[in-house]
Amino acid sequence: MAEVKPTIAVIGAGEMGSKMALRMLQEGASILTNLDGRSPETWKRARDCGMQQAPYSTIVSEAHYILSVVPPKDALSIARLVVDAAKVGIAQKRPNRRIIFADLNAISPETAKQMGGFFVGTGITFIDGAIIGGPPSEVYNPGIYLCADRSDEDALDELEKVSKECGLKPFTLKGEGSGIGDASAVKMANAGIVKGTIALLASMILASHATSPSTATALLHSLHISQSTFLDQMSRLVPQMTPKAYRFVGEMQEVAKFVGRQPEGDAMARLYESTAQIFQRIAKSKEEKPGDGGDVDVLLAVAEEARKLWETDKGFSWGPPPN
Repeated sequence: MAEVKPTIAVIGAGEMGSKMALRMLQEGASILTNLDGRSPETWKRARDCGMQQAPYSTIVSEAHYILSVVPPKDALSIARLVVDAAKVGIAQKRPNRRIIFADLNAISPETAKQMGGFFVGTGITFIDGAIIGGPPSEVYNPGIYLCADRSDEDALDELEKVSKECGLKPFTLKGEGSGIGDASAVKMANAGIVKGTIALLASMILASHATSPSTATALLHSLHISQSTFLDQMSRLVPQMTPKAYRFVGEMQEVAKFVGRQPEGDAMARLYESTAQIFQRIAKSKEEKPGDGGDVDVLLAVAEEARKLWETDKGFSWGPPPN
């Protein structure tokens, strides 16, 4: 007799959430979501990936696992909606059963710990998580990092097992000193490097082009003869960023909280607060009419020139002669 897969709720039908839902659906899981207030395009994406619309009351009464995959600015409000629905269920004396809620969003460890407090007394076990990489495809699976309080490691093991059975790629963080916030810290550190690099590339493209287009061209030439691998990153990462810049604003603000908690971390926090402002500027340009010569047009044009240069001489970089 075939094993019956669980009912899983994926809150967030963006590119990542919908593709994760599709992957789990293909492995036999039933997928719920909530699309209240979402656009027709999001409704269609959810339907195409087999996600079934449900109110939060249904989600907490039917789903065994709830995965939150939303922009960082929405993470706390989604958690509260789930908690409020669970409290109504408790008040109505519905049968008590364990539900596991995993926040997989780009939030700081402090925000994750704050969120974990929402679930105390609700009968829902909170798991701190993070997704590293792009949406699942036929040939690719992002890493999903998961951690929990030591007292909830049985729930952590359960979610790891179910995630694997449903076609995902989980990694659990365990051991001495581990707990809520560890997975979020992985996301913050990774995002600080990857998206921080993208912001650096974008800011230098815009600054050089503001001097003159020929300066931007010369910048690419200088990278080509000194550190050509930056051209590869520029040509791939900058175009991928421009439609998502608005999402990176909140993520960089969370990274600023993460680095700011260190002793003398103010300077690092200011760095990522400034990075958030760079992405805010690009997001504003994205909202404007394309083709008006704004930031996005400049970024895409220069990134395309970087791609052409990279294709002419892949992997060449200047360096001292080998010993």
